[in-house]
Parts: sequence; C-alpha cells; structure tokens
Amino acid sequence: MIVRPQTDGSLILITQSDHAKLSGVLAAHWGNERFARPWPYESTVRGTVFHDCGWYRYDTGPRYNAEQQTTPTFFQVPLDDVQLESFQWGIDWLSGIDPYAGLLIGRHRTGLWRSRYGTVAHPALVSPREHAQGIEAFLARNEPKQEVAIAAFGQQQFETNFSLLQIWDLLSLYFCTAEPKQEYFDPVPMSYTDRGAQTRLELTPLDERRVAIDPYPFDIDPLPVDYIYRHMPTGKFPDQESFRIAYFGTPFKIRTFEFVRKT
Repeated sequence: MIVRPQTDGSLILITQSDHAKLSGVLAAHWGNERFARPWPYESTVRGTVFHDCGWYRYDTGPRYNAEQQTTPTFFQVPLDDVQLESFQWGIDWLSGIDPYAGLLIGRHRTGLWRSRYGTVAHPALVSPREHAQGIEAFLARNEPKQEVAIAAFGQQQFETNFSLLQIWDLLSLYFCTAEPKQEYFDPVPMSYTDRGAQTRLELTPLDERRVAIDPYPFDIDPLPVDYIYRHMPTGKFPDQESFRIAYFGTPFKIRTFEFVRKT
C-alpha cells in the first residue's frame, strides 16, 4: 500500500493493486508511430495490470503500529515468510492463467531485489531491500526457472517487455506517490528489434491535471489516467483494529490526470 501522510495529519492510501491497474492502462495505450506497441500485447498488458498481485493478501489486513501511530508504506512492510509466500502465490497464480504474464511479474518481483536488473538508470530504485535469508531463498527458487523460460520465449523480446514494465510501473508511481513534478525516465525502449532504439521521457506538469510527456509514447492524445484512493481524516488510532475499521470504512475517491503532448 502506498501511504502519503498529509500536512493536516490525514492520510492518502492507495493499494498496490490499484497502482498496478494504472500501470496497465499505460501499457494498454502504449505505442504509436515512434514507439512499438506491446508484443505479445495481451500477455504483456495482463502482466502489467497484475504485476503487484502478490500484495492482495496484505490488502486484506494492512498493518498499523499503534506505538508510532503509523502504517507502513509499501517499501516499509516487513518481508516475512507470509509476505514472501504471497509474492510466490501471485506469480504461480498468474502463471497458471498466462505463463508469459506470470514470468513477467515474477521477473519484476525478483528484479526489485536486483536493482531492476540494471534496466532503469533514472529514477533510482526507492529504498532497495537488503537480502535477508528469505529473499535469498526466493531468488534462488525463482531466478533459475526464469532464465530457462526467458530463453524459450525469446530473450530480446522479453527483456524489452521487462524494461517497459519498469517504466509503466514508475510512471504510475509518479502519480500515486506524490504530486506531479518535473521528472524524467531513462532509458525507455522504443523497439523490439533494435536494442539501441531508446529514449529519455521528460515529464513536465502544466497545471493541476495535465502533464506533458516528451516524446509522446501513447496511442491517444490526451491520455486520461486516474487512480483510486482512500483519504482518511487522521492517521492516529489506538490500535490496529481501530485503524482497519476506519480504513475499510473510508469511501473510495478517484484522482484524474491527463498525459498530453508537449507543445
């Protein structure tokens, strides 16, 4: 869960699955005269939409520290055996539906402990985890199988999709973790056949709702993007149960933005 404390003491909360849905919209509309459309389209978009399904279990009962009166944001949640098993469940679940999509989210998960396998120079990975024993076991169990599957599916194509997933993930986090700001993403693949066809995406907020992105990578202009969130009036509760009662009772809201071409 993405946790955004506000200056008035309130909390904006966005689940990982809702953040991932926004990533999926970006993937679904990626591609135009300059940028290759995702391929294989359905599996790549499906994997993007569900790339954080390993957080489903956590979303049923987010943690709360009554002593500190805080709830952890996603990179602060302890990666105990239960959470690691949830990550594995998500990979196995989606792999049973779509092996390519399952491989994509599995590689994404291990990649977050491998600095995204060096695919993104900027922005830097937020708070990379130290490799605890459970993480090392997770990597040892999954990475060898991934390497075999990547070779079978086609390494260059898969690596391009993996790189694109990192960009779609980061573009969604750009909106979900803070108010829009001047930012860039580099490198961004533009082709499945030419490894050198990469670019840098520049993001420039124009007003409260519109963000110019250059070069423009989507198939429609403007591209509406939105996320679902909860806005809790306070983040202070006497115990975890009280927090969860308030959390589940807080109505959903929608925040909407637009990606537009730079003029």
